[in-house]
Parts: sequence; structure tokens; C-alpha cells
Amino acid sequence: MGGYRPGGGAAPSRGGRAGGPSGGPGGRSGQSRAGQSRRPRSRKQGREELEAQGPTAYVPSHAPVPEGEVIVERGSTAQDLAPRLNRSAADVVRFLLTQGEMVTATMSLSDEMIELYAAEIGAQVRLVDPGERTEAELQARYFSEGDDEGREDLLRPRPPVVTVMGHVDHGKTTLLDRIRESDVASGETGGITQHIGAYQVTTANGAVITFIDTPGHEAFTAMRARGAEVTDIVVLVVAADDGVMPQTVEAINHAKAAGVPIVVAINKVDRPDADPDRVMQQLADQGLVPERWGGDTVTVETSALQDLGVDDLLEQLLVVAELEELRANPEARPRGVVLEANLDPGKGPVATVIVQAGTLRVGDHVVAGAAWGRVKALIDDKGDNVKEAPPSFPAQVLGFDALPAAGDEFRVVATAKTAREIAEQREQRYRTADLRRSAAATSGGAKLEDIFEQIQRGETATLNLVVKADVQGSLEAVTESLRKLERDDVKLAFVHRAVGGISENDVSLAAASNATIIGFNVRPGREARALAAAQGVEVRTYEIIYKLIEDVQAAMVGMLAPEYEEVVTGEAEVRQVFRVPRVGAVAGCLVRSGVITRGSKVRFLRDGVIIWKGTVTSLRRFKEDVREVHEGYECGIGLSNNQDLREGDVIETYEEREIQRT
Repeated sequence: MGGYRPGGGAAPSRGGRAGGPSGGPGGRSGQSRAGQSRRPRSRKQGREELEAQGPTAYVPSHAPVPEGEVIVERGSTAQDLAPRLNRSAADVVRFLLTQGEMVTATMSLSDEMIELYAAEIGAQVRLVDPGERTEAELQARYFSEGDDEGREDLLRPRPPVVTVMGHVDHGKTTLLDRIRESDVASGETGGITQHIGAYQVTTANGAVITFIDTPGHEAFTAMRARGAEVTDIVVLVVAADDGVMPQTVEAINHAKAAGVPIVVAINKVDRPDADPDRVMQQLADQGLVPERWGGDTVTVETSALQDLGVDDLLEQLLVVAELEELRANPEARPRGVVLEANLDPGKGPVATVIVQAGTLRVGDHVVAGAAWGRVKALIDDKGDNVKEAPPSFPAQVLGFDALPAAGDEFRVVATAKTAREIAEQREQRYRTADLRRSAAATSGGAKLEDIFEQIQRGETATLNLVVKADVQGSLEAVTESLRKLERDDVKLAFVHRAVGGISENDVSLAAASNATIIGFNVRPGREARALAAAQGVEVRTYEIIYKLIEDVQAAMVGMLAPEYEEVVTGEAEVRQVFRVPRVGAVAGCLVRSGVITRGSKVRFLRDGVIIWKGTVTSLRRFKEDVREVHEGYECGIGLSNNQDLREGDVIETYEEREIQRT
């Protein structure tokens, strides 16, 4: 009896050559090579030859079974499964046919079929979801070999990464503003932080601390979870006049799950109704016993507005960091985490990352999820270009071919070819998973305005959505918030989710799939708006996530309250920017549609993304002040408190009209 080769059939007989699986169709007979002409055999002849060889050609016991556990992806075909078990596809198909399963070599096998065949040959298999095995193989092939990240002699001290968490409106961003002596909070819509920001601060004694500011609203749970995963210390901000709230407890749980120390900043102690002792009692109830009460939780009383306790907080953070003995290898292969990603009109895909090991440099080939590229530029939190980013350094990375997902791990690889290969394999895997999830999304479905009517008829409604947001983290938060609204009688299907302005392609997709477009901090362009009106596509835009959730939830339960509809009254394009002494920047514009009126509310758009809101403070035609300028005319527009004007920007005026919801 001939030997058995992995993945193939019996060893070739003398004078022959090994061919297809098990020496069957596709192989050669034992004819001599010299002087013999070969004619293609028919399938019937091949089967007859195989049967004539007897059971020795395909009996599974003739080949050794792989030792240990074999990882097999669910839905594998016989062609996928066989080589992993040291068999041929014909072996698998033949056995399953004897069990009454009508399968072919390219059909996906059920879990039961895979386990049945494995039990027959005595192999141990572990079924995993599609992509898990591929990702493990990618890690082993490209990232583990030659990695000296943990070498003790190369480890060096690194700055601590501190995440600021807490309930909404407890003063997290204001506290960071005081630390950084900046004013980020004033630029946040509705006074709440809705993106992740990473900043480095140098203390008075020259120590460096990296801060991550995470949103406080419960909708951004996933964003806070990512913050806890990359952090060394958590600063839990609790308002002295408000106490421990639901999102405070949630932040505590994230920090405990990450296994990192917690420093509590009891903020707003300057307020008349502040009660720090009550806050400490509530913290103790959550397992955070203050040091002054005999526990091990550091607490600092602060007031961001009055600049009280801020220096003490920084000192305590450095003490905790010293006890943690934070070290990293700056010479290791660079890796880190993507905190945020967004599309910039002039820069393309921009990812905000925290470097966890190694030193990221301009020119490195990086891969993060299904995105890859070469680092064209590194920008620090102050907006300056830098050549390298050492461990614990936050930086914006330019050069990705697409937007990585917030929370993706980024890695540096040797060549662009390697980065592209890894990204393409992941992209194919993601695409397959997305197709499976959205297979039923485009069939049926209802618009938001039709949901209540279907519920009243006792039908199960499916709400198809196209979701667009300004940055990746917001997109994820909006998606997760909407998924929580699902009920037995209302299901949500996300036809498309992406970062950027609402385009004509989004409108066409929504029209084809009977979907509603949800825009968060983005707006449709004039062409997209016209196409939506022509095709009857519902477009809803929001800037506060509370309102987005409330609106969708109200529609789903049939409690639609009256609302104000924003009606676009005019649109002007910035053609030239003038600098006027004692006045500032004035936009020279062409009114493209509607009427621009002095004093009207205005949105300032750059590539479809809202970057500023305010009012038209001045309006001129030539040298004369005018009340309004109509379509097709040029004018000069002055805006309240906005000096960041560029050619090509769009000024959109609007008014709010109350409409009755039914």
C-alpha cells in the first residue's frame, strides 16, 4: 500500500504521477511516459478507476491526524476543511455522502457536518467565527516574529496616559481646559464633549502627562470603554453639588474592568451647595473608599473655574504613575490604538492615535484594521509637525488610504506590500461579514415616518437607516445608541454607515433601499438635498445626540411631539477672503441659491461638515449695507465670532419653522 500525502491521495505508483485528490480524477494512470499518447479521461472513467483502486485510496485512517486542536472557521467548505485535517476535499465529500449529506467541495458545511467528519477521523476541532483564525494567523505571521517589545534591558520610563471620565456636565473638559490653559469646551455643541481628544501636558516640574478626554453622555459608552483600555490612570470627575450619577457608575465599572487605578477629582467645590463628604460616601458605596477614610482611593477637591486643587491633582497623578512603574520599549516595533478618525478636506483620512510601544516615525508603513498606508506626517496636539512619536505620545497620523475604525490597533510593518496584504485580507473578511449582516436590510423596511402606522396595524416594522457622522467615534456612538432602541415590533437595519457629508450617493442608496438618512454633525449638499426632495428620501440631521435618540424613539413609540423644522433660506459660496482692519475677516461670496439676509442664522460648512454656527452680522453690496442679497449676486458677508474663512467654504442660512408632528 502506498504512502499518504497531506491534502492529496495515495502516493503515485511506479511510472505514474500524483494527481488530484486521492489519486482520482485529475491524476495519471500507471502508464509509461515514453511512447504513450494520453487522451483526456471522462468523469465516468475516473470514477471507475477510483472504485477499482478499492478503499485504500481514500480511507481516512491512512493519514495521520493533526495533533492538538485544529481551528476551523464556521461555514468552511470541504476544500477549506480538508487540508487542515490532512485530508483531501474528496475524502470529506465522500464521507458526508455516505451520511446522506448531498454536498460538493465548494459548498459551505454546517457545524454539525464539520464536527461529524472530525469525530470520524479522530481529530479535535474548535469552530470559530469567520475571520478569527485569519486574524490569529496574521498576528503570528507578521507581528510576533522578532518582536522584542518586552526585553527588560530595553524598557524605559514613559509618561502616564490619563483618561478623564465622569457624568455629563460634571466639568471634565473644563478641568482639562484649566490644565492645558486652553478653551476646548466652548467649541462643543450643547456644552458637551462628543469626540475623543488626546493632549500632552508638561507640569511645572517638567513631568509629562498624556490626557484623554472622553465624552460623558451614556451614548458614548463604547468611546469611554476604548479610553479605559489604553489608559494607565483614570481621573473620575464627580461634581460636588451633583454627586455620583449613572454615567459615573458606568465609568467606574469601565476603569475597574481595565484594572487601572482611579483618582477622583471632586469638582465644583466652590459652589454654595457643594457637599464633598456626601460624594465620598457615595464613592465608598461603589467600592472607592477615600484615603482619608482609611481606603486606597486618592481624592482631590477641585474647582476648574476657580483654579483650585488643579496642581494638587497633577501631583497626585505623578505619584500614582511612579508607583505603577510605567515603562515601554521605544526601540520595539511600533504599535498603538486609534482613538479617533475623520476625513479632512485638505488632508484626507486623519487618525488620532496613542503610541503604546516603539517609536512611530514619518515614513513608517502602518496598518490599522482594513486601512493601511505610509505615514506622511505626524501632528501633535498643538498642531505642530513632528518627526516621531514615542510611547504614550498622542498624534494625528496622515497617510492612511481609508479611515481606520476608532479602537483599531495600528501596527508598523516592514513594507507597503505587507501592509496592503494585511489590510486587503481584513477588508475581504469585513465585507463578507457585512454582507451576511445586511442580507435582509434592503428587503422591505420602512421609513421613520411610516413606523407608527405599521405598528398600529400590528406589523413588525424594520427601519432602514443610512447613518452619516462627522467622525468615526460619533458614528459608532450613534449606531450603538440606535441599536438599543430596538423593540420586538420595530427592528433597525443599517444599510450604510460612513464618515463625511451626506452625498448624492447616500441619497440614491437610501432611495433604493427605502431608508431614512440620519446625519450627525453633517449636512447634505445642495445637489444631495435636491435629489432627496426629488426622490422622496427623508433626511434628518442632528447636532445633539439627545435629540437624535429622542426623535427616533418618539417615532418608534408613536409619541411624536411638535418640532421645529429648519428650512434653508440661502446658500453662498466663499470666493475670496478679505482682511479688514478692526473688523477682521470678511467673506466675498456669490449667492448660489435663495436669499442671504442680514441677522439670519447661519451654518458654516466645509466639505459638507458643520464647523461653526452663528449669525450674519454684516451684509454689503459693493460699499453699501443691504438687508438681503438674492441668488446670482455677489456680496460681502461678515460672521459673528468666526475668522476661519477659506475659499470654497459654504455659508448656509436657515430659519426654524414650527411644524405639527402626526
